[in-house]
Amino acid sequence: MRNTRRTLICAVATVGALTSVAACGGGSDSSASGTGGSGGTYAFWDPYPQFDGSSAWGKLVGKCGTEAGVKVKRTAMDTTDLGNKALLAAQQGNAPDVMLVDNPVVSTLVEAGILNKTGDLGLDTKSIQKNILGAGEIDGSSYGVPIGANTLALYYNKKVLAAAGVDPASVKDWNSLTAALKKVKAAGKKGITFSAINTEEGSFQFLPWFWGAGGDLTQLDSAKGVAALSLWKGWVDDGLAPKDVLQNTQTTSWQEFATGTYAFGENGTWQLGNADKAGFDYGVISIPGQGGGAAPVPTGGEFVTVPIQKDSGRYDVTKKIVTCLTSSANLLATDTTLAYVAPTAAVQTEQVKANPELKPWVDAVAAARGRTSGGLGTKYPTISQPMWTAVQSALSGGQSPQAALDAAQKAADKGGS
Repeated sequence: MRNTRRTLICAVATVGALTSVAACGGGSDSSASGTGGSGGTYAFWDPYPQFDGSSAWGKLVGKCGTEAGVKVKRTAMDTTDLGNKALLAAQQGNAPDVMLVDNPVVSTLVEAGILNKTGDLGLDTKSIQKNILGAGEIDGSSYGVPIGANTLALYYNKKVLAAAGVDPASVKDWNSLTAALKKVKAAGKKGITFSAINTEEGSFQFLPWFWGAGGDLTQLDSAKGVAALSLWKGWVDDGLAPKDVLQNTQTTSWQEFATGTYAFGENGTWQLGNADKAGFDYGVISIPGQGGGAAPVPTGGEFVTVPIQKDSGRYDVTKKIVTCLTSSANLLATDTTLAYVAPTAAVQTEQVKANPELKPWVDAVAAARGRTSGGLGTKYPTISQPMWTAVQSALSGGQSPQAALDAAQKAADKGGS
């Protein structure tokens, strides 16, 4: 990818489409104008427009400013808007003091020369789970502190599975999962729902199956990648998954599962509150790998980052604000509010003690991978878009899985779609 502002803005727009993956949706704040302010005012941007100033999150941001001896001016906007405005604000020399961004966006902002290294600021990240921190690392350096993480697993409807004679514990690999779906269909119910939409959400949901087959994002058209796409296509063709997965967001996919007619729904940590309101007994299992075991799943969630400022004297106060937001005492309340898994083992233990339902999610996050990890960085959007395009093409019947992924690899080699 060429290192230009125009290209990077496109990359942020591509990756930033993952608003609901970060468990935050809603509109943007058009009044946001990145200014670090002066004197006792520090600017803070986050992708949580669903939380106003009276919310627990809004109050925490204000409290952290007060404890640092300053006033924090908070601006909330959606993920895509935030990434684009961050690039423009930095170009104009008025970036906010603190910015919370979706983890795939970190590498794009680093390449644009916007973010400080956590080590240079003296921020302590030793207690952060390495794979969670890795989503914000580039060339061995960390550029942010994760506020928490979310990821994907399979929710299941206990009543639907029992009626079909399926023990959820029997689902250990792709073959046993497909066999379970066939039993459910034979019993008159629906199999599995997921999101295969042509946005980052589609890639996010496909990655566990792609990685679960041993796929490598630098080689989309390998036999392993084809196996994963063939699995999804087989489910759709055989009526084990609905054709509307092509249009499903993670929200609409959840709404399908919440009807109570589906055996399984691939979705995230952020749906736990809705699951408790669904009106039926449910459970959660890890997404299985092709040959067994839990498949690697992508890490979702945001990082607290510190944009580069002309006035380096501001960093001392900024460090206090970031440290407050990411302290163990505050992470428990914040991650409970966001339905995130905390990034540290100590807080995870507290979360599971308070809510045992989080245990499978803690396990899933422990096995999760950052989408930009492994040296991909800003190359990820140029791989993800061709990948979700291939998923769409294969599931709609436009191309075979092999042909679709061959085209995707050629597009990725050229730097995008």
